[in-house]
Amino acid sequence: MIIKSFIKDFIKWLSIKRKIDDFKHTPPLFNEGEIWWCSIGENVGVEISGKGDHFRRPVLVVRKLDQYSFIGVPITSQNKVGTWYAHIKVKNNDNYVILSQIRHIDYRRIDKILFTLDILTFNYIRTEVVNLIKGV
Repeated sequence: MIIKSFIKDFIKWLSIKRKIDDFKHTPPLFNEGEIWWCSIGENVGVEISGKGDHFRRPVLVVRKLDQYSFIGVPITSQNKVGTWYAHIKVKNNDNYVILSQIRHIDYRRIDKILFTLDILTFNYIRTEVVNLIKGV
């Protein structure tokens, strides 16, 4: 049995997080249904972590709360099956919305828009998020 082991880099993440928190700029015009690169960080336990130097991961804007924040769900390209995941196509590639990792996100964490979902796919994801919360 091979156990995947890695060392979480909380020190590096704290340095990046501090820069993100200190960076005050005009919020980008993000909208519901868009997928953005987002610095979600180095997280604890089963929480999803970002990757790379800036701890980023694609995140879908599910609900815009105001010009400064939104409810988002991270996305992975790894094949995931189950009630905690929803399959979508992004630029003809299979991706999976990680419904169980829904969270509130500040605009300073997002960097670059990647894609906008079509309305049918976006409504499907919103329904799946509501079903998760309702326990359906």
